[in-house]
Amino acid sequence: MKKLIIVSLAVLTLASCTKDIESYNERTKSYSNVPAEALFSNGVRNLTDALTSANVNVNVFRYTLQQWAATTYQDEPNYDFITRNIPQTWWRILYRDVLTDLKESARLLQEDETVTEAEKKNKLAIIDMMQVYTFTVLVNTYGNIPYTDALDYNILFPKYDDAKTVYDDLITRLTADVAALDPALPGISDEQDLLYGGDVAGWKKFGNSLLIRMAMTIADADDAKAKSIVESVNANAFMSADDNAKFAYLAATPNTNPIWVDLVQSLRQDVVAGKPFIDKIKEMGDPRLSLYFRPNSDGVYVGGVVGANNTFATVAKPSEAMVAPDFPSLLLDYVEIEFFRAEAVERGYAIDGTAAEHYENAIRASILYWGGTEAEADAYLAKPAVAYASATGTWKEKIGLQKWIGLYNRPFEEWTEIRRLDYPVLSEPAAAKSGFPVRLEYPQNEQQLNGPNYTSASSAIGGDDVETKLWWDKF
Repeated sequence: MKKLIIVSLAVLTLASCTKDIESYNERTKSYSNVPAEALFSNGVRNLTDALTSANVNVNVFRYTLQQWAATTYQDEPNYDFITRNIPQTWWRILYRDVLTDLKESARLLQEDETVTEAEKKNKLAIIDMMQVYTFTVLVNTYGNIPYTDALDYNILFPKYDDAKTVYDDLITRLTADVAALDPALPGISDEQDLLYGGDVAGWKKFGNSLLIRMAMTIADADDAKAKSIVESVNANAFMSADDNAKFAYLAATPNTNPIWVDLVQSLRQDVVAGKPFIDKIKEMGDPRLSLYFRPNSDGVYVGGVVGANNTFATVAKPSEAMVAPDFPSLLLDYVEIEFFRAEAVERGYAIDGTAAEHYENAIRASILYWGGTEAEADAYLAKPAVAYASATGTWKEKIGLQKWIGLYNRPFEEWTEIRRLDYPVLSEPAAAKSGFPVRLEYPQNEQQLNGPNYTSASSAIGGDDVETKLWWDKF
């Protein structure tokens, strides 16, 4: 009998310990519900990281622009984007890590009953602005892309939308977003708004400035539309560097600038200054030479041959400021907008100021942003090769050259501008795999898993090739 009682007690004890066994599956340290604004900030961070990255597996456009060269691995400097499958990584980050976060942020916000409808209006408009921004990067990278079918997990094989149709819809969306913003009401919270710290008025200027960028991108393809947009929003766009969409990285991991992660923390020694770029700014006597780069081991600014092996010690490298862990990144800035204004004046758009004034404002703002002085800016702008009245070439050549220099560390946008303005004309790298790339090929995953839609899209744009021009690239 004693044995029976002992066994029974043991069974009862075991039952009492295990009747709630499912609780062991609870992830007590993970969020069951992610705050909407946290997803927004994470999406913005992922976007900024991609546009800033120096990782050869992600962002290779500094090599394409010949601002950087490599010491050892020459695939990407020679326009080989397939070996490390750059198109697929770029596509995945923008769709999965940015747009999906932004979409889910908007969904959660719409369902949040603790936020008033008036407050939701501002927040949703800001979230949509960043979706528009991200889609412009995609459509300006590939051409036709999944858009109406994108981000729907029920659609396994999304169709591709016509790039111009997508672009027109993005302009419509962004115009509505700007109109919806009310600076008298709250926006994204200070802690989660990593660009403007909750300042809705700042977002309104950002939206108008992004409209200028989008309009000028299509100016050769649809001048009338570009003119109408620029003239309508110009007065309410960026008016100084104080308006910049600046992402402030921190000095401590894990919130550091990815350039620091890629070049310093990783202890890599395979990124150096590109000879075409450094030779040009030396020739121009540009004060940004020492702000953009640090000299070689002999104290001399020498650029590396793009597409050929270079010795790390004998060539210049990105500056100490640029590789600092807390070096900020820009998503849109006053420099870019002033260059667009100079171009708009040359195209006959009705905006205040002369082309020379806006051109000089842009160059001055770039020099000051990088740590130069007003006196250095004055001296540089007085050089005959720089001054708008005396610099050689057409307005596209003048603006294109100075934009190549002035938007340094904005590689994706600079790539867009070289494709659009066709200046400066860059020589081929040492062992080029193609002519100058004006788009990325579609990801291999799309070719293999979404074959019919991929084939249709490729045919529609004129062939899935890096030299196939996008619809707005007319010359």
